[in-house]
Amino acid sequence: MKISITKTTNSRIEGVDFDNLAFGRVFSDHMFVCDYKDGAWQTPQIVPFDYIPMHPAMMAVHYGQAIFEGMKATKSHDGTPLLFRPEMHAKRINKSAWRMCMPAFPENLFLDALHQLIELDQAWIPPQAGSALYIRPYMYASDEFIGVKPSKTYKMVIFTCPVGPYYAKPISLLAETKYIRAAEGGTGEAKAAGNYGGSLLPARLAQEQGYDQVLWLDAKEFKYIQEVGTMNIFFVMNDKIVTPALGGTILDGITRNSLLTILKDKGYTVEERPLSIDEVVKAHQAGQLQEVFGAGTAAVIAKISKIKYQDVVMELPTDNSVGTELKATIDGIRAQTTEDKFGWVVPVGAMQTV
Repeated sequence: MKISITKTTNSRIEGVDFDNLAFGRVFSDHMFVCDYKDGAWQTPQIVPFDYIPMHPAMMAVHYGQAIFEGMKATKSHDGTPLLFRPEMHAKRINKSAWRMCMPAFPENLFLDALHQLIELDQAWIPPQAGSALYIRPYMYASDEFIGVKPSKTYKMVIFTCPVGPYYAKPISLLAETKYIRAAEGGTGEAKAAGNYGGSLLPARLAQEQGYDQVLWLDAKEFKYIQEVGTMNIFFVMNDKIVTPALGGTILDGITRNSLLTILKDKGYTVEERPLSIDEVVKAHQAGQLQEVFGAGTAAVIAKISKIKYQDVVMELPTDNSVGTELKATIDGIRAQTTEDKFGWVVPVGAMQTV
């Protein structure tokens, strides 16, 4: 499908301070929108960024059919705008759509929309190190109807916002032993809006105790580590890198996948397996817990400085040699100063097909 483009006549870029960007507060000039009705996606268009009209009975806000992705665009050392593994995001949003009983979005149209939108707003990509143009694709049910059933109409939107670093300092975690993020058979592996809404109270309670985020444990025994607030998590123990195995309750992170690939390529011993909080505590007590870091699109790598589990407080080193190496590798690949041996970086305008 051909994407129609209506350019803004009043760019807001001159008023942006790219040296002081709050994450998710500043929005670029254009957005992509596409509607699903009569059993097909239709009328894809790029338009000036604006509000979206909403009927009071719009089903997404009543029954939670809403999913999203998080991506970044950066610039190479020569100023070329770049995307990082966009085809993986095209596939993952459809995996989320399937779980939430929503229609798949054509992957080639998704990629075409990304390329055209970023090419149009490439001046919004911040040049500062650690900054990027954050990309938010999302889909929601748009039927004007009150009734618990799948919507017949949907809207796909992609907008962008220039952002600075997500975490400016190492973060602390509180292992949650009452609330859960996901259970087997639930929606944990989907990027569904409700997953994040349900995490807000436990996160606030953790913050009231002086911790930045929640370390989620499994829903059955509160024993096995799952992920951190908005990220997957990695442990360096006794010179091995361990991360919880996917199993339907953990988001299949694209940064996670990329880090595992890089680690194996560099010759590290990597284990994807069930990991209990007790094993982590014992490793810390034995002096074998060398570092812990979170991994996600927004943060890339977030150093973990402390974990509390029940009465045990584990202070952790933050001179993360493995985490620092991984972040430098990802950042280098994105800037094209490090060899992209995996073919992950795609210049904007170099269209792909999937």
